[in-house]
Formats: sequence, C-alpha cells, structure tokens
Amino acid sequence: MANPNIVAVVSIYGETTFLTPTGTTSVILLRNLSSNDEVLKVNQIVAANIDGSSAVNTSVDIYSNGDVAQDSAPAGGTAYPIVSTISVPADASLIVADKTTAIYLMPDQSIAVTSGTASKITYTISYERIKST
Repeated sequence: MANPNIVAVVSIYGETTFLTPTGTTSVILLRNLSSNDEVLKVNQIVAANIDGSSAVNTSVDIYSNGDVAQDSAPAGGTAYPIVSTISVPADASLIVADKTTAIYLMPDQSIAVTSGTASKITYTISYERIKST
C-alpha cells in the first residue's frame, strides 16, 4: 500500500493499547498491516516498571514489516530503535515518546517492545488511526 494522503482524511479515531509481555523476547505492541489504507500517528508510548524493588531494561523498536499477528514474536523486517536497553527504575515510568516526537506508523510497519524481565514492564501506547479517502 502506498503512503496514504492524510490531507484527504475520512476519519480519525483515537485509541490506546496496553501490553505486559510475559517473556523477554520482542513482541508487537502496535501493527499497521500492509492492506490498511491508514496511517497510525503515535501520540505517546510509556513503559511502566511494575516491579517494586528492581530496575528493568526496556527497548522499543519500529519494524519494517507489520504483517504479522498481534503480540507475535519476533516482529518482521528490520528493527529501527526508538529506545534501546534503557533501565527503568523500580516503580517508575519511562516516557518513550510523546507528542513532541513525530512517529507515523505506515502500512506494513509495527512497533515492538522488549522487556529485560518477564511480566515487569507494562507498555501503554496511545495513537490516532487516520484513514484517508
């Protein structure tokens, strides 16, 4: 699918997705299938360490292939890091991206996350699903 024209917008829907990975391999947080005629505008990604006593590492990457099942590991294509192996202190959160960071997820791309310890980081991503004509 070509890059959708977001000037000719039919709809914009705000969405929020949450994920606490149960392993330490890369899993998909958000995907945009190649068959979609929409752009996903990422507004915020937060990684919250829910471990009360230990820091946990996190990585967040954009992958060049979004045509894989949600939450599957690993994501397809080439990984392009947004953050790489950042330590999140116990009971703290890391703002990986916010509205000052322009991330547009095009068709056939995905965002995947990797936690250094299983079940210790909860990821929240809020985004807009922008559909063109």
